[in-house]
Parts: sequence; structure tokens; C-alpha cells
Amino acid sequence: MEDDYLQLFVDETSFYNRIVLRFLLPSSLWEPLPHVVQTWLRNYLAGSLLYLISGFLWCLYIYYYKRNVYVPKDDIPSRRAMLLQVYVAMKAMPWYSALPTLSEYMVENGWTKCFSRINDVGWLAYLVYLAIYLVFVEFGIYWMHRELHDIKFLYKHLHATHHIYNKQNTLSPFAGLAFHPLDGILQALPHVIALFIIPTHFTTHLGLLFLEAIWTANIHDCINGKLWPVMGAAYHTIHHTTYRHNYGHYTIWMDWMLGTLCDPIDDVGGKKM
Repeated sequence: MEDDYLQLFVDETSFYNRIVLRFLLPSSLWEPLPHVVQTWLRNYLAGSLLYLISGFLWCLYIYYYKRNVYVPKDDIPSRRAMLLQVYVAMKAMPWYSALPTLSEYMVENGWTKCFSRINDVGWLAYLVYLAIYLVFVEFGIYWMHRELHDIKFLYKHLHATHHIYNKQNTLSPFAGLAFHPLDGILQALPHVIALFIIPTHFTTHLGLLFLEAIWTANIHDCINGKLWPVMGAAYHTIHHTTYRHNYGHYTIWMDWMLGTLCDPIDDVGGKKM
């Protein structure tokens, strides 16, 4: 009976593989591959396309179609800066893709608390578990991000790659995934750790992992959305200039509780580390 239930996860990942790989590659290139390799290839191709297409459209809209509306002309990053961010992100993308591939493998083998169908737990339980999952991820990413700054070795060898973008005119939506590969994996790791602790809907987990690409683009576009308590781009721009504030991911709550919040209305600068 357990094997039959785990097969639901395998069937689901196989379905996603077919959707992406059939659309992008000849069948002869991917069908002979082992299932886990197909999954990695799907994650790599889907992640790359999501990053490149969303970043391009985002930049086209805010820097050209809405030129000087959201970002002053002098603060628009150069094409060279954006191409460098794309280069760093794409160099890391094969490694980023390994994390969702690993999480899917663990789910398929029954090592996690994932469930396949919302009806297995009911909508109320699903929403409660989702809320707990998001709180756990917020907590985990805050502390992971903060330690990547506080532990000098980790900052120097991992996180400093991302912090070369330390002014508004060097930040763009493409900077959202421009990390050292291990840095990007560490900051996404709470999504996977949560699967061992919190009953989680499998499809929702995958969706949230891929939405990270959209969210990180959003918080690097330097546009102040002013939607409390969301950790918007204005807060994250301060993080890139002070290096000591606004470590949070989706919200400002962890920073508020732990004294690392810097409001963009009150302060837009500070000393660098």
C-alpha cells in the first residue's frame, strides 16, 4: 500500500518531466536517461528559462518601457553589469537544479512527510501546514542568510560573490540568482529541511521552490512596493548597502523581532562591512 502511494509522487514527477522535456528536446535525447537525471534536466531547463525570461521581461518593463518612472536614469544598471549577473547565475544553475532534484528523490522514496493530494489531509490541515511551512522557511532563510554574513569564512568564500552588487545602479532582477552555487543552495535549504518536519503538499513545495526565482528578482529591482510586512526591494536594497540589516526573505518580521530591521523611510545608507 505504501509503495502504491509513493508511486503517485513518481507519476507526478514523470508527468512534469514529460511536459518540459518533450517541449524542449527530441525524445531520443532524454527518454533513455534514468528518471533522476530526467528530473535534474527538467529542473535545469525550467529554472533557466524562468530566470532568463522573467528577468528579461522585468528589466524591459522597468528600465525601458517605464524608463525614469520606477528607476531614475542614473540608477539603471549597465548592460555589462546585467550580463555579468546572468553569467554568474547561469554558471550556478546546474548546481541549483540539484536541490529540487534531491528533494524529489527523497519524496519519491518516502523519506519525508510529503503528501500527494490535498484531500489526503483536507483543506484546513493543508492551509495550517502551509502556514507552518512558510514560517519555518522564513526563520531558516533569515538565520542562514545572517550566518553567511556573520561567519567571515562563509562571507569571504561564498556570499561575497553576491555582494559585489552593492549600489542601486548595480542591482537588477538578474542579480536575484547571481550567487556562488553553494550559497544559493544553502539559502534554499530550509525549503527541503521543512519536508522532514512538516507535512507538506508535494506540488506546493515544488511551486514555492521555483517561485524563489521570481521572488528574488522582485527584491533586487530596487522598487519600493511599500506593502507591509513584505520584505520588498527597498528593504533589500538597504541590505546590499549596509550589509547588516534586513536579512529576511518574504517578510520583515524576523528582522523586526531580532533588531536587524532598517526601514527605507528612515535610512537608506550606512557603513559598509
